[in-house]
Amino acid sequence: MRVFVAGSSGQLARALKARAAAHGHVVATFGRPALDLARLDEVARVIAGFEPDLVLNAAAYTAVDKAESDVEAAMAINRDGAVQLAASARKLGLPFLHVSTDYVFDGEKGSPYVETDATNPLGVYGRSKLEGELQVLARNPDALIFRTGWVYGPDGSNFVCSMIRLAGEREHLDIVADRFGNPTSATDLADGLLMIAGRARGVSGGIFHLVGNADASWFDLASGVMARLAAAGRKVPTLGKISGDAYVAPAARPRDSRLDCELAERTFGVRLPGWPDSLGAVVASILDPERNAA
Repeated sequence: MRVFVAGSSGQLARALKARAAAHGHVVATFGRPALDLARLDEVARVIAGFEPDLVLNAAAYTAVDKAESDVEAAMAINRDGAVQLAASARKLGLPFLHVSTDYVFDGEKGSPYVETDATNPLGVYGRSKLEGELQVLARNPDALIFRTGWVYGPDGSNFVCSMIRLAGEREHLDIVADRFGNPTSATDLADGLLMIAGRARGVSGGIFHLVGNADASWFDLASGVMARLAAAGRKVPTLGKISGDAYVAPAARPRDSRLDCELAERTFGVRLPGWPDSLGAVVASILDPERNAA
């Protein structure tokens, strides 16, 4: 299968390209200048030029705090660009997969969210992704939307990379212990999406949840990182617990954005590993740049 991936620099796009051969797919990632989602008339032409069997949108504006003051840019990518990709895929008769976020929820439910739960994003980033979902389905009812969250990998801006960097700089770290989600390896997410790509035709369009099969607080995940660093012989800082209310940032975060993935598992037969099973490989990749490059 030939898979056209919108987005090239993000950790998910890189993971999709790296994992393509393992699934027997040909994956090509497209970002600027080859694919400029702001030039709406160009999108379908670029997609058609690759002659894909499926289009997957991994392009996203993910700077949660910056989005609060950069609303236009967040909406342009997460809403307008996604809609143009969805419409172009429909015009070309191609299945369309779109990646969204757990931040469409406010985190107040107190248990894992299912796809039909009411949305209520707390900030611009979540709102831009929600508007993208709604408009993607309006323009392309066959689109398959996958909400994920807490994505981490060996490169890019993510919590695990930050913890490893800070472990080499600090004697002590205070970590938020009362915010919960599903840490999801970018590699696992890529594997799941590539498996789904081969099973997408004939599935009715709609929204699915796709995250790692284990939840955690930020403190839990930080503790997991430190345990694996210590096992590798690295010096690690002590950790303290703080409330998310003490973490001051421009954008509010949901308290509990855990997602229920039963629908995706039932529909596609895909279930992502939990972070305790996947974190070690990611930490090892960060500590060994040559392994990461491979």
